[in-house]
Amino acid sequence: MWRDSNPMRADLTYFWPVSILIGTIVLLFLIDFFLGERRKSLYPFVAASGAVGMAMANAHMTNLPSVRFFSNMIVFDGMGHFFNYLFAGALLLAILFSTKSEEVEWTDEPSYYTLLVALTLGMMLLAVSNHLLMIYLSLELVSVLSYVLTGYVRGSRRSSEAALKYVIYGGVASGIMAYGMSLLYGLTGSMELPVIADYLQTHAVNRSVLFLSVLLMMAGFGYKIAAFPFQMWCPDVYEGAPTPFTAFLSVGPKAAGFAILIRFFLTAMGTRGEAGFIDPKFSGWPELMIILSVATMTLGNLAALVQTNMKRLLAYSSIAHAGYMLMGFAALNDDAVRAILFYLVVYLLMNLGAFLVVIVVANQLRVEDLQGYAGLSRRGGLGAALSIAMAIFLFSLTGIPPFAGFIGKFYLFGAVIRSGLYGLAIIGVLNSVVSLYYYVRVVKLMFFDEALDSRPFPMPVLRHGVALAGLAFLTLYLGLFWNGLANLSARSATLLF
Repeated sequence: MWRDSNPMRADLTYFWPVSILIGTIVLLFLIDFFLGERRKSLYPFVAASGAVGMAMANAHMTNLPSVRFFSNMIVFDGMGHFFNYLFAGALLLAILFSTKSEEVEWTDEPSYYTLLVALTLGMMLLAVSNHLLMIYLSLELVSVLSYVLTGYVRGSRRSSEAALKYVIYGGVASGIMAYGMSLLYGLTGSMELPVIADYLQTHAVNRSVLFLSVLLMMAGFGYKIAAFPFQMWCPDVYEGAPTPFTAFLSVGPKAAGFAILIRFFLTAMGTRGEAGFIDPKFSGWPELMIILSVATMTLGNLAALVQTNMKRLLAYSSIAHAGYMLMGFAALNDDAVRAILFYLVVYLLMNLGAFLVVIVVANQLRVEDLQGYAGLSRRGGLGAALSIAMAIFLFSLTGIPPFAGFIGKFYLFGAVIRSGLYGLAIIGVLNSVVSLYYYVRVVKLMFFDEALDSRPFPMPVLRHGVALAGLAFLTLYLGLFWNGLANLSARSATLLF
């Protein structure tokens, strides 16, 4: 593949998707400056156009070779390419969810969409960071914008409280992670991930200090994916944030957190052997991941059992799913990375679908509690359609066939079993059984309980109905015909070392 002889121009070739998002942010600022709120309908359109443009630029780069650029701070490879698509899809759906949402309409809409695009920019940079400094800056960009958007419901004490908790937890996690990074730099003398890996393979280092540095860095990564013991912020933030942003938060920043987790551990802490990734110097991190995975999925599922608020139930559900995906890190092979990428895509579809139902119900019925869903299927054709869609998403989140969630868990558990971690796989299956209880409880409420209000379900916004139908179709389709996504995940599980 031809590469420009001018280094800066060649680097910019790989930066097109990011450049398009930067251009979108500038355009949103200019529209806000010159038009203010007079043309409110323009903002979601411009933001959505930026997401589509970013995806198209990413598609144009499909055949480019993997490289490091901008002084090795950023890397372009199959995994970064994959996550760009994922982030574009998440941004597009979040914009769709936000339009006609009352919580967003009460806010400063121009700034909301600008911050949403900027947050996606931070996620993209985080997923392709190749340097500890770049990881820290990208993570902070994602975190700070997430704090702001969490507290964006004007005049809401619940939203402000959630944002404050998020800031406090995030600040502590960030400080701990920076300390871990400084220890790792002190041990290896470098902040570039491949150079760190080379040093660890050729020099004897103090293994206790190395373990401590990685443990401290896990505070930042674990906080971003809501893994135990850094999950405390998750239920309050999910409940207090505007629901369309909660939906985005549950998939976008979480996917970015997993992207950098994969890149950091497999580039800096592992090396590639014949059977996949092996761990030459730091024998502690697979065991650490097993403990975190078991604790995260078990805590998430047990806490979800007693929730009475739909957003809090989905928050604990997302913690449990982070635990399932952490099983892949413990497995430590190519299959596990492919399984994590596959699972992230199906998780995006089914979790965003469930949140869209919550948004529609909240907009039309003004309820978030589980009891508000009682008898939903009996409230006319729209209520029945909404209940069927929710049932599809919840059964998929449980991992029941023939939905996409079943295939995602099949790949994850398969990778874990092939690595010989039978105990971890059994714990994962038992946790899925526990999750069945609280997901089916919602289905029972919708289909078998008496409706508190027998009036027909009000007509939702058309675009929300179309998005709901599309997400439900894809959740079912990928449960039956998953080969295309599985092949894409396999091609994308390539990191540049």
